[in-house]
Amino acid sequence: MIVTQFSGENIILAVLIFPPMRDIQMVDLKAQYDKIRAEIDTAIFSVINSSAFIKGPDVKLLEEELQSYLGVKHVITCANGTDALQITMMSLGLKPGDEVITTNFTFIATVEALALLGLKPVIVDPDQGTYNIPVKEIQKAITPKTRAIVPVHLFGQCADMEGILELAHKNDLLIIEDAAQATGTDYYFKGGEIKKAGTIGNAGTTSFFPSKNLGCYGDGGAVYTNDDDLANKLRSIANHGMKIRYHYNDIGINSRLDTIQAAILRVKLKYLDRYNIARKDVADFYDKAFAGIIHIQVPEREKFSSHIFHQYTVRIRNGLRDGLKKYLEEYKVPSMIYYPGPLHMQEAYRYLGYRESDFPVTNALCREVLSLPVHTEMEEDQLQYITQTILSFFEKK
Repeated sequence: MIVTQFSGENIILAVLIFPPMRDIQMVDLKAQYDKIRAEIDTAIFSVINSSAFIKGPDVKLLEEELQSYLGVKHVITCANGTDALQITMMSLGLKPGDEVITTNFTFIATVEALALLGLKPVIVDPDQGTYNIPVKEIQKAITPKTRAIVPVHLFGQCADMEGILELAHKNDLLIIEDAAQATGTDYYFKGGEIKKAGTIGNAGTTSFFPSKNLGCYGDGGAVYTNDDDLANKLRSIANHGMKIRYHYNDIGINSRLDTIQAAILRVKLKYLDRYNIARKDVADFYDKAFAGIIHIQVPEREKFSSHIFHQYTVRIRNGLRDGLKKYLEEYKVPSMIYYPGPLHMQEAYRYLGYRESDFPVTNALCREVLSLPVHTEMEEDQLQYITQTILSFFEKK
């Protein structure tokens, strides 16, 4: 408030001062950390004071707490989500030349692990609205050489696991769920049973990359399974093939979750459901703001799955995606394209022999998708600014 003197009278000018809006981030890990700083710092310093940096108590405690949260018998932590996939495929006994069906619209790690083991990735087009792998496309891709299916629960929503389970049972196939973007997502079976993403197939894998719904402050990953024998194999292969110290039953790799990262994840796991609700609230705000905008297709939500919105990814029609992205940059609104190039056209995977035209849905998605900021600390003024900026772009079209 400012007071000034004029003609002998006091005239009061009221000046409203609004707090400045925080810079908008795709994922605001600093703001999230600030709210749980004391717990995180205590967890980190506890590990440092103990000096139990590798396989310290927090690793086992995290596995137990995740088992309880997910409702699964075994959680085996490892160094990252890509290792989680590779360790799982090794433990399930997949052999070079075996065919494994997965989606063309996913982060490269899904097929990278297959290629590293000499397995043959067989990729199929995703659904146009949910971006997840459709059962009908899997069915068309099955051959006598098919050994497994890797459904990816993309952007935080489950693929049709009931349909995939039925297909796998009929064809004697393994199911490895890539649940790296869906920690905490619920799958609703027709009979009323509810299971968490990653706990439905033979095994499920996840990543604790910092931007994930449950993310640490470095790299980390895990495998979930209800199979006791598979769990023992997974633990062995993740630890150089050892079951007894310096005795090697399997050819393994070195893939461990650092104790400090486990301690951080234990803190963040307590807040995971709250974080997932916060992300859904952001998605609801976007859905409402974009309703009726013909150029924007919001992500479809399945009845059989909750959606925790690891990403909020829209399709921008009529060739306007790149123009909108540039416009948002001018107004300091970040956005990302997940994923800009079709997997089947990546140089490293040309050997699979696919033609560019083989996957029309994937090609269209790569031209049209745009992911908007979504995280646990978003504020209404930020959401208002983002949506109004986007709507102003289309008002000019």
